[in-house]
Amino acid sequence: MIKNKNLLSLLIVIVFGFVLFFVGTDGFRAYTAETARTLKLTEEMPEFPNVTLEDSKERVYSFSEFEGKYVMLTFIYTACTDVCPELEMNLAQVYNQVPEKYIGEDIIFLSISFDPERDDAATLEKYRFFFNADGDTWRMARIGDQEELNELLEAFGVIVIPDDNGNFTHNSAFYLVNPQGKLQEVMDYQEIDEAARKVNRILEKEVGDQS
Repeated sequence: MIKNKNLLSLLIVIVFGFVLFFVGTDGFRAYTAETARTLKLTEEMPEFPNVTLEDSKERVYSFSEFEGKYVMLTFIYTACTDVCPELEMNLAQVYNQVPEKYIGEDIIFLSISFDPERDDAATLEKYRFFFNADGDTWRMARIGDQEELNELLEAFGVIVIPDDNGNFTHNSAFYLVNPQGKLQEVMDYQEIDEAARKVNRILEKEVGDQS
């Protein structure tokens, strides 16, 4: 009888724990804080603030410059020696997998520095060459106004923590903004082929439907 009660108690604890895990992970989808963050962003679809950008060619314009196009985004700083180079090399591979007919016409690639003091136009111009970015269909830019930059980072859930040595701890992903200026997808930057397939499916469906 005691054994049966103990077994019943154990089963209740297991079931209760299972339910808590199911609810807490949004139906098993949010296994990690980063996954939960991604799910929240794609559900809320925050709007990209109309910040002012300065790119590597010293052009200054607002984000509304890209209205009507998809924008594939990364957030970087050029002094980074680990994650950022990998992020940009992977973005280059995605870029190369998108059909040329869409590049520049329907989708723009954009790498935004969150270190605007050091990443001026000249620095970004040198940096883009490392990844064969052309500066037009794949641009590298900074946001000079710190308040605007902070607003964007917060809206897109980009965590940037400076240290005492001029470096940053930060999360990384591919972000796809739709032609209406809202965040549509957040993708794992290490899943290059999957990201490319997803972008191409969206372009084929959305742009194809309009033609």
